[in-house]
Amino acid sequence: MSEASAGDVTARYHETDEERVLEFERDGRTAAVAQNVEGYAMLKVRPTADGDELERYYGFDMALDHAAELLGVSPRDLPVPDEAADMGM
Repeated sequence: MSEASAGDVTARYHETDEERVLEFERDGRTAAVAQNVEGYAMLKVRPTADGDELERYYGFDMALDHAAELLGVSPRDLPVPDEAADMGM
């Protein structure tokens, strides 16, 4: 697991047997972006790492926009650990 923070947003990246998961937390609010472990499928945005999928995106930027909206911040305020920087298609 790797972690990054910027301002009041914390990001945690980890991998499971099936997925790459980037979780964000800000003031008790959460958002997650997940992709299959092979790294070639669409990104799923969820309210939590194991929550129900809200939307799918091809691009990482679009997924980050949605995650930022859930947290009430600008997408540029989301820290992204190096290991997660290549998510998306």
